[in-house]
Amino acid sequence: MKFIDEATIDVRAGDGGNGCVSFRREKYIPHGGPDGGDGGDGGSVYLEADSSINTLIDFRHARKFLAERGGNGKGRNCTGKSGDDLVVKVPVGTIVHEDETGELIGDLVRNGQRLLVARGGFHGLGNARYKSSTNRTPRQSKPGTPGETRLLHLEMKLLADVGLLGMPNAGKSTLISAVSSARPRIADYPFTTLHPNLGVVSASAHRSFVMADIPGLIEGAAEGAGLGIRFLKHLSRTQLLLHLLDMGPNCDPVADARTIIAELERYDAGLAARDRWLVLNKTDLIPEGEREQRCRDVVKALDWSGPVFEISALARSGTDALVHAVMDFVENRKRLEESVEDG
Repeated sequence: MKFIDEATIDVRAGDGGNGCVSFRREKYIPHGGPDGGDGGDGGSVYLEADSSINTLIDFRHARKFLAERGGNGKGRNCTGKSGDDLVVKVPVGTIVHEDETGELIGDLVRNGQRLLVARGGFHGLGNARYKSSTNRTPRQSKPGTPGETRLLHLEMKLLADVGLLGMPNAGKSTLISAVSSARPRIADYPFTTLHPNLGVVSASAHRSFVMADIPGLIEGAAEGAGLGIRFLKHLSRTQLLLHLLDMGPNCDPVADARTIIAELERYDAGLAARDRWLVLNKTDLIPEGEREQRCRDVVKALDWSGPVFEISALARSGTDALVHAVMDFVENRKRLEESVEDG
């Protein structure tokens, strides 16, 4: 299935039903009073987060969503039927904006969460509402109000605890396939990954976190080079970034790291300041006698003071230590957030 993370849809709530002008007509009651009923309320449009949906591709073809109109009132004080609400399913992690103004309407981050995006019209009033001591035969009624119409911009951001960052062919997809059940396309050429992938990583029984793999960045991505930076938004919800560096013999990991950091800062300073760990990948390609010194030289050249992990995702060497360290970080962060909320 093609991965689509943005869409524009037109939602229209149902109009309210019109009120009725009617008078009681029965045998032996020659001057019956007004008995026109009210109309029904128009149906509203809701967006609902559904964890079984992982892309916005359905909205490429179905872009208009119209809720049911309220029924008109009838005689004998019969009220019109209210229109049914329309519930549109979207992926968890969808952000909803007004398309014309850019105003944020809501953020759907939990399965089953609902967001009202277009309210149905109010019902009209029948002539029975207008009777009084001075007006026994009112011939006026009120039409229903129109429902809201909105053009919405939907943007999906993946919900993950950890994000993978790096140049094309740094081994991000190999790592996520080594530590989770995700099976992204893996090949020896740049931009094998064309859309984000999610994988659930289990450190042990009942201990797991979600990892996100996005297409690689290159120099000039902020100007649209390569696949640009459109997928960086999927890292905005992560708690930790794993910065993978290719330690292969024909690579310059120091230059690669500086390029990624520069692109991050140009995209979002807040994302660039997020917790980030250095992961030196493909260390199995370095001769064993030179491996430790080369890794030390890279860390020194980058003036790096944070955590560093030396792994080989293909050989699955060092990945267990990385997974357990990440699991501990995620659990500690969640406990800290819970204590802040309780305090």
